[in-house]
Amino acid sequence: MNPGELGKGKTYEVVFQAKEADFCATAPRSAEEEDISKVVGAMPVEYWQRLVEQLAMAGDNRDELLAALRAVKLEHREALAFLIANMPTRDLRSLKGSFLLENVELAYKARDEVPWGASIPHELFLNDVLPYANVSERRDQWRKDFFDRFMGIAKQCRTPGEAALRLNHDVFSQLKISYHATKRHKPDQSPAESMRIGYASCTGLSILLVDACRAVGIPARLVGTPLWSNRRGNHSWVEVWDRQWRFLGAAESDKFDHAWFVEAASQADPDRLEHRIYATSFRRTKTPFPLVWDLSIEYVSADDVTRFYTNRRTKTFRVVDRRDGKPVEAKLTIRKNGKIVAADATGMPFTVRLAGGQTYDVRVEPLRGGDAVDRRITLSDENDQTIDVPLQAAARGDERETKQMAQKLLLKPAAAGDRLTKE
Repeated sequence: MNPGELGKGKTYEVVFQAKEADFCATAPRSAEEEDISKVVGAMPVEYWQRLVEQLAMAGDNRDELLAALRAVKLEHREALAFLIANMPTRDLRSLKGSFLLENVELAYKARDEVPWGASIPHELFLNDVLPYANVSERRDQWRKDFFDRFMGIAKQCRTPGEAALRLNHDVFSQLKISYHATKRHKPDQSPAESMRIGYASCTGLSILLVDACRAVGIPARLVGTPLWSNRRGNHSWVEVWDRQWRFLGAAESDKFDHAWFVEAASQADPDRLEHRIYATSFRRTKTPFPLVWDLSIEYVSADDVTRFYTNRRTKTFRVVDRRDGKPVEAKLTIRKNGKIVAADATGMPFTVRLAGGQTYDVRVEPLRGGDAVDRRITLSDENDQTIDVPLQAAARGDERETKQMAQKLLLKPAAAGDRLTKE
């Protein structure tokens, strides 16, 4: 029957015939391709595609990277995959496998030795402790030197924030490096270059402090603006993670969130690219970090953190039982655009400085039983505000249930005033 003979409103039986296809059949792969597939296949699956793409761009250095991927410890595979998947082409084509393996090994060693290591969110460990570089500086093998020099200081401190302030006070005097706008050789000096010259720009000082922090397990990142809104120049400084991002001037600040540039930063213009404030990110983003000394470089990624400086507001998050309004001990993780901006696992009310007028995703995980909940919260511009996050906590057993359970399990009953939760 021809198509033109089909009648409107009539029913027809249609039979399809198809030959079975071998969807697994592919063109033969070379031994080299088979080897790459095997090596990449041993890495976490989320990195497979990016690793293949990066290895294809590595040129003559590909064998170095493959050798490192083969040699890395099982428990360090994700870290090495993260570095290779996100590093710029200049590093793909030049860094030795031994450089990367030592960097990964020492990053984990530092995390294991400091008191706060276990509390560092894993994604911050990957992005803000593990990386070997900040911006466009020369790639030095600084991590072992700084680990040996400064781990003793870090171990004396209880928190990453306390340790960072100690480092900012001690590092530059110990290394005999100070700020000078003209005696430094270039703005993006590596730590070894600054140590040799004895001078550095604000960027060079910030690079050095970030690297010293990372060497002892403190998440840290370089932050800066290409041009203040009053057009009086650019500036770079440092942010350090201690349950939230706190800022300080390298070789300047003796406490967090207080620096000579606070007023200028509060006037940053989020609507003008050149007047925004950027935080570096080793993980690739869609936002480039503007390098004023070489605007042709676009391989340094960043997060726009302008509003955290122009509209900083103090907020206290308190988790409460939905039924009676009583406080509930819980872990809080606060994200903006999918990235952690604050986190606390103490179970106490959590006071944090965030950008007002913005929307955040808050995850609440009860510490004593109950289901985790996710909430989206838009903050007001109000300062010193307490925000109650309601949660259905695990039900409490009454005294009779508790004694019966204790007798059944041959346990000593809880003393008066103790509170047990029933899961």
